[in-house]
Amino acid sequence: MLPKYPIYIVSKSRWDTRKTSRALERINVPYRIVVEPQERAEYSAVIDPAKVLTLPFANLGMGSIPARNWIWEHAIREGHDRHWILDDNIEGFYRYNHNLKVPVADGTIFAVAEDFTDRYLNVPMSGFHYHMFVSRKQGNIKPFTLNTRVYSCILLSSHTNLRWRGRYEEDTDLSLRFLKAGYCTILFNAFLAGKLATMSTPGGNTEELYHRSEAFDGRLEMARSIRRTHPDVARIARRWGRWQHVVDYRPFRGNQLVRRPDVVVRPGVDDFGMVLRQVPAAA
Repeated sequence: MLPKYPIYIVSKSRWDTRKTSRALERINVPYRIVVEPQERAEYSAVIDPAKVLTLPFANLGMGSIPARNWIWEHAIREGHDRHWILDDNIEGFYRYNHNLKVPVADGTIFAVAEDFTDRYLNVPMSGFHYHMFVSRKQGNIKPFTLNTRVYSCILLSSHTNLRWRGRYEEDTDLSLRFLKAGYCTILFNAFLAGKLATMSTPGGNTEELYHRSEAFDGRLEMARSIRRTHPDVARIARRWGRWQHVVDYRPFRGNQLVRRPDVVVRPGVDDFGMVLRQVPAAA
């Protein structure tokens, strides 16, 4: 199975590693990678040029925000109701089931996530959880979490007036703005993205946004940015030896999914579109 919505990778200065591109090619999932014009030649030398989209701007000093908004408008121009937007440092995709994280061999998890998200009228944002944050030792993880942040591997509705903004932690900010507007978000735990830790891969906006000096700490500024824009639910804390923003998502527990009236779930199919095993009736 393949996704019905387009997949975009936003990338900068990572043509040599191109983690997400390689991960999608291994499972034969189509995508396009969006790059700045001065780097098109480098990306086109290692990726099919037909998959390379070139931005009309370069080095704006605003991280990936301008590129993300350009992608949003590009998806609208092409007539897509939703689009995927992926970071460029994802090294694999996994199905979490029966306490196992199994690497996937095709695009089924994308198609199933799309199908599930499309069943509801009020889910403008969904996506895959990070592989590193789903522990096999827990054993009681639900297939998805409602009304929390969605990072790095995101399925977005094209039909919303909201857009990416700011310079740091744009995923958290957009998730919170949707939730505050009364919408729901869905974070799939059954489907995982093998996202590498921030600043662990050279390139991207690492130096531009997260560098540290005597006069500037990018991680602290990142945390401050979320507290400034969402002081009602965000605070700053020291975790894992660095500054982090901490968000309280409890105020959004009351946001309820609204099922589309025209959606009918086929008998014998579970909530993720997976065909259920037929169990013989007891004698």
